[in-house]
Amino acid sequence: MKHYTDLVAECLSTVDELFPWDLEEKLTNTPDLLLVDVREPYEFAAMHIDGAINVPRGVLESACEWDYEETVPELAAGREREIVVICRSGYRSVLAAHTMQRMGFKHVYSLKTGMRGWFEFEQPMLDGNNNPVDEDTGEDYFTTKLRPEQRKPA
Repeated sequence: MKHYTDLVAECLSTVDELFPWDLEEKLTNTPDLLLVDVREPYEFAAMHIDGAINVPRGVLESACEWDYEETVPELAAGREREIVVICRSGYRSVLAAHTMQRMGFKHVYSLKTGMRGWFEFEQPMLDGNNNPVDEDTGEDYFTTKLRPEQRKPA
């Protein structure tokens, strides 16, 4: 039986990752860079990187293709563009980047450490109304809040 982290580890053999400081540099030097945030809409509304588009992981494959209700034209037309996939911690983004590579996207990266790392690197984030997210809000958001029933049984 494979676990979530096993699946991520398998995909890492083909997915290139960028650290937050690498992304900061790419944002400066790559004007056509496409940021794809694969978190759920409520996560994206809480905080995201300026200019990112939200394509939830659950609709990624159809969003990458033409002729679907979920099609995101900028993404479907972006197989030759440099793309950085973003999630909360850098795991979902690895799985998404791997899928996109299999679908023919040539220059896909995953943001290692995800939005959590972006926050820890003290980079700006916006909320759903495009207002800056303050440090206290970010700290609260990234604090793990597992309920007892979500923990592995002893």
